[in-house]
Order: sequence, then structure tokens, then C-alpha cells
Amino acid sequence: MTLRLRAPALAAPFNVVLVEPEIPQNTGNIGRLCAATQSKLHLVGRLGFRVDEHAVRRAGLDYWHLVDMQQHASLDHFAASCRPPRTLYFSGKTSRSYLDAGFRPGDALVFGKESTGLDASVIERAAGEVFAIPTLYRPDAPDEKIAAVRSLNLGNAVAIVLYEALRQVGALDAVSLGE
Repeated sequence: MTLRLRAPALAAPFNVVLVEPEIPQNTGNIGRLCAATQSKLHLVGRLGFRVDEHAVRRAGLDYWHLVDMQQHASLDHFAASCRPPRTLYFSGKTSRSYLDAGFRPGDALVFGKESTGLDASVIERAAGEVFAIPTLYRPDAPDEKIAAVRSLNLGNAVAIVLYEALRQVGALDAVSLGE
């Protein structure tokens, strides 16, 4: 038996919301992250891939049965059917850091698609609840193209935000070795 570092589950898990994800590997990685943190995964709008049993099995996602996943036609449908206590949005197009989000159990954490992020209309509508993960800028770079990274990989962004949310709500305070 191999022991692993474990933390107790939250009474109100986080909701990870992906709007029109395009890359199946990212969604697979995020699904594993949700299973590991007992967070709910919500896929919103048109997907760039299939998530039926055959497609999941063919992709080798042997943990997919552990993912609490729901699909929604739109963000409005998600909000109406799930009614999270609060919804926070993540985009590179804001000046507020995710570290200042003040996460609470049950929050919905909304991320946009890989190619373009969240639509400007969503960001505008959510104005006070949009946060970003800062990246470092090199003002001394000889070429503007290497001075800054535009954005992070979607799976990495979700992992960074979700684990900070877990840390802020104290979910990682009582870790122990377990099966």
C-alpha cells in the first residue's frame, strides 16, 4: 500500500467552469485536477471534442468516472441550474490578481477557451469579479516578442487558481498520509 498526502473534502466543493474548451488534453488534465480536489467540472457551450464514454476510454482517461461533470448550453444555463454562491472569472485582460480574489467554498471559477479566453461581453458583465494570474515582464528584453508571455496554458491556470482557492479556504490545513 502506498500512502499519499491527503486533505479532507470540502462540504461545498469548488465549481470549475470551462467555457468552450478546445483542446481535449487540457480538459482531461483539468478533469483529473477536479477529481483529485473533488471539485465539480462544468463544460459550457460548444466543445472542440467529444466527452462520451467511447471518446474518454479511447483517450485513456481511466479516472474520468471520478469526475463530477456537467455540460451546459451557456453560462446563463450554468448559473440558473447550479446557483453557485459566487462566480469569479479569470482572464489575462484585467488588473486584479487572483491572489486578491478572497475565495469561498462553493465558488464557481470560470475560465475561457484556449485560443481567445473569455468573450469581452462576459468580462464586461462580470466587471468586479474578474481576476488574472500575473506573468513576469522583462523590460530589458531586446525583442518585444520575448518580453512577456501572453497567457498561461489553461490547465496550468486552473491548477494555480484552484489550489490557491483551496489554500485560502483552509482546505489544505489538515493534510495527512492516507490511502
